[in-house]
Amino acid sequence: SALADATLTLALGAVWLTLPRRHRESPRFAVIGYGKLGGKELGYESDLDLIFLYDDDDATAAETYAMFARRLTTWLSTQTSSGKLFEIDLRLRPDGNAGLLVSPFAAFSAYQRNEGEGKHKHGAWPWEHQALTRARFSAGDGAIGARFEAERRTILMQSRDAERLRADVLAMRTRMLEGHPNPTALFDVKHDRGGMIDIEFIVQYLVLRHAREHAVLLRNAGNIALLQMAGELKLIDSSLAREVADAYRTFRSIQHRLRLNGAERARVARDGVTREAAAVTQLWASVF
Repeated sequence: SALADATLTLALGAVWLTLPRRHRESPRFAVIGYGKLGGKELGYESDLDLIFLYDDDDATAAETYAMFARRLTTWLSTQTSSGKLFEIDLRLRPDGNAGLLVSPFAAFSAYQRNEGEGKHKHGAWPWEHQALTRARFSAGDGAIGARFEAERRTILMQSRDAERLRADVLAMRTRMLEGHPNPTALFDVKHDRGGMIDIEFIVQYLVLRHAREHAVLLRNAGNIALLQMAGELKLIDSSLAREVADAYRTFRSIQHRLRLNGAERARVARDGVTREAAAVTQLWASVF
């Protein structure tokens, strides 16, 4: 993840210099990392889940930063004789693939706070706040990055109805499960029940449910550390938290190994991860 941050920083500087109509020496532009990059858990062949923000009143800013974002994405993801740097996924931006490639910071803030207008009137969906639990400033303008971190903190500390939040998280988990069916007898360490996504959803729910009272949960420390924090705060059983943290380590190790060997999916014999999956299932039942 640190290597990806450094690569993004270098790419930003190099790509900006290629723009023919730069209106300032340095762009007022920030890259926000989500997912594995945001959680500092980037693995082998992981995509970079990114959104782009800018804060610039120049009349040409929207056009310039859209061109900048397109060119930056191309530089990062183009296949060359030496391979490519990263696969880039920009679907987590406001309104997903239907939204602008790069958002003004004020519009992003209004969207996250459900204060949008026009096409953004509905604001962020609950799953977008789940995603925000694993987001952080990755590269670019530090002032925008600091504003993003403050905005993230404000959004995640909002008061939420516990039952509605629970229902929203469960509904999204069902949608994801339906979108990744596993027709084999093997255990998919990422997508199957008792796997990595169950762990990640538990952590996201705990952050959204309890960060208002326990601001330590806002630390972008990764799933293992957040599980341990939740255990220490008595939000979940501390012993079970350690078991699930160990399960997450095991699943990640399996995923890394299989990806290095060229596997498209991380699937293994179920009897090899029975204990780990059982611990995750037990914690899931206790939380939801």
